[in-house]
Amino acid sequence: MAAKFEVYKDAKGEYRFRLKAANGETVATGEGYSSKQSCLKGIESVKKAASSAEIVEVEK
Repeated sequence: MAAKFEVYKDAKGEYRFRLKAANGETVATGEGYSSKQSCLKGIESVKKAASSAEIVEVEK
């Protein structure tokens, strides 16, 4: 199984997404959206940003 985005409605009726790894573990979650279309746009934003995102180590 490949990684996948799951779209669902939460208890408040908002649309959310979660990214699941190939092993079924949730590796990322999205905020609540008022519409499914907005949620899908959020997923596309994550896909675009992640492909070129820099990895930064934060030290205390």
